[in-house]
Amino acid sequence: MPAARAVIFDLDDTLYPERQYAFSGFAAVAAAFREWLGDPGEAVNAMRRLFDTDHRPRVFDFLLAERGITETEELVRQMIQTYRAHVPILNLHPDADAVLGRLHGQYKLGLITDGPPVSQWDKIYALGLGARFDAIIVTSELGPDCAKPHPRAFELIARRLGVEAPRCVYVGDNASKDFIAPNGLGWTTVRVTRRDGIYSNSVAPNGGVPNFTIDTLDDLDAIVSQV
Repeated sequence: MPAARAVIFDLDDTLYPERQYAFSGFAAVAAAFREWLGDPGEAVNAMRRLFDTDHRPRVFDFLLAERGITETEELVRQMIQTYRAHVPILNLHPDADAVLGRLHGQYKLGLITDGPPVSQWDKIYALGLGARFDAIIVTSELGPDCAKPHPRAFELIARRLGVEAPRCVYVGDNASKDFIAPNGLGWTTVRVTRRDGIYSNSVAPNGGVPNFTIDTLDDLDAIVSQV
């Protein structure tokens, strides 16, 4: 098998804690909508509580409902806009910061991430990742149907990096969508399981089981060196 030449990473919960972004956004929303939500500290705590329930996809709707606020459609739209546009305060997982430093200069490094462009690029800038990757793709910039597991971003980043599929390694955390496309393209796939990760309990569909599973990116170098 050819030696690996490129390592491509997912962003959210792979390189930094996604909860950190959500909680940063909740603070921005609580401050901006204090007139409706009341004390910002209490509002943030309520949003954090809802985040760890089945209401996670509609935290703002349920937060307003708890406060007896009706006619919320436009208000929720504004809250979502504030959440997505806020400038986050984020930190890389220590093992992510370390592995990027170790791999730099040895391999081409890429990043593929789903989500609204403004949010994802703000995360990338907040984490100082712009200069640490040779290619970055936000899938929503490719079209409305190009999020993972669509293969387009994977095919494109390999071309941008100038690396053939068998020499690409992909690292992600969400088994439900991260590994279907790279598996199908013949990449080596690695799942990192974060104990507090949002998708730590996600299940891989047919064709989506990663080649390797690790608990820390400290173990990634050994896999990459063997590919």
